Amino acid sequence: MSNSYKNLDDQTIGLCVSGGLDSKTLATKLKKMGFNVICFAADLAQPDEEDINDIIEKMAPCEVETVIVDLKEKMAEFCFEAIKAQARYDGGYWNTTGLARAVTVSGLLPELRKSGCTVLAHGATGRGNDQIRFERYVNILCPDLQVYAPWRDKDLLQEFPGRKQMAEYLNQLGFPTFSIEKKRYSTDANLAGLSHEAEDLESLETSCKIVEPMMGVWPEEAPDIIENFTVLFEKGCAAAVNDQSVSPLSAMQLANEIGGRNGIGIKNALENRIIGTKSRGVYESPGMELLATCLSYVYQAILDRKATLLVSQLSKLIADQIYDGRYFDPTTKAAMAAIDVFAEHATGKVNVGLYKGNIYFNSLTNCAASIYNMEDSSMEESEGLNPVSSQGFVEVQRVEAISLAKAGQISQ
Repeated sequence: MSNSYKNLDDQTIGLCVSGGLDSKTLATKLKKMGFNVICFAADLAQPDEEDINDIIEKMAPCEVETVIVDLKEKMAEFCFEAIKAQARYDGGYWNTTGLARAVTVSGLLPELRKSGCTVLAHGATGRGNDQIRFERYVNILCPDLQVYAPWRDKDLLQEFPGRKQMAEYLNQLGFPTFSIEKKRYSTDANLAGLSHEAEDLESLETSCKIVEPMMGVWPEEAPDIIENFTVLFEKGCAAAVNDQSVSPLSAMQLANEIGGRNGIGIKNALENRIIGTKSRGVYESPGMELLATCLSYVYQAILDRKATLLVSQLSKLIADQIYDGRYFDPTTKAAMAAIDVFAEHATGKVNVGLYKGNIYFNSLTNCAASIYNMEDSSMEESEGLNPVSSQGFVEVQRVEAISLAKAGQISQ
């Protein structure tokens, strides 16, 4: 399958944009080649955008229509699903970008269709994960829509091998002068969090501290006092924060604000990419980390050993599926349905203390499905588990242990 603008004929192209240099270059170039170009951007409550509608103004010199699609509520709902599944990826970080791609493509496709677009064009490079996510989601959700990846088009790559050539191209057309000063890293943002990668961060000799947090602070810069945080979960979803009822969106916004100012949820990870390479990133996800950690305390109270093992396996599966651009696959949906079986009983009120990047457990109340019995676990005399009863269990275990030892199967 050839990926070239020469094969697009006279189709209407829906171009996913952010308003930056790449977006302007692609929109202008495609339009000058005679294509009808309509630009689309998703409002994912990006913390690095003061006003998402600024993208319309940024794209105006390209003389193209730009449509902003409000997907904030949908993004929040997807965050809740990931939190409920405890779906952290490599290095224990929240794959906020992978989650956002599922929201973006599924949310933009109806708008592309409505505008008569027959091609979706994205600005992902040919070396990363997003190209796979964008295209797989289009293929699975709208298989008759063509996908065009400009930064895998050898003709465009030859003309624009880097930011310098893009800036020169636009400057020659009368666009405002672009600064091509080398950045220390690039950032992708949405409600779930920020991912910082590339440039200086590609070197493992570069400290993660070159990153300037945008959703909070580094732990040492957080306040010198513990801040208490309370969240009520109902069936695995946050229903109230600090005794105030919340929607998924307001819960995420509050958790981001509170967790961020206390230095919660900053991770450095060396992850395994879909295409087989490794990538280094620094990730901020204060709200995801805060809410998920609190929910984990509820799960600890309601899950037995086998359920705990199964949930951990499902969590990894779902995290991998989100990372691989397979959010809507039957495997993911089946795994999430299984999580819902356990989350059905995940109701409880959690109070924690936040201090310089740490989350301290204070209390769990209102958890009717808890299987924790203080008397059973007590080391003191109580009405709980009779310690004498354990004698028979220990003797049963002894039979197997001695058999293995006598058979010579045990080594030190």
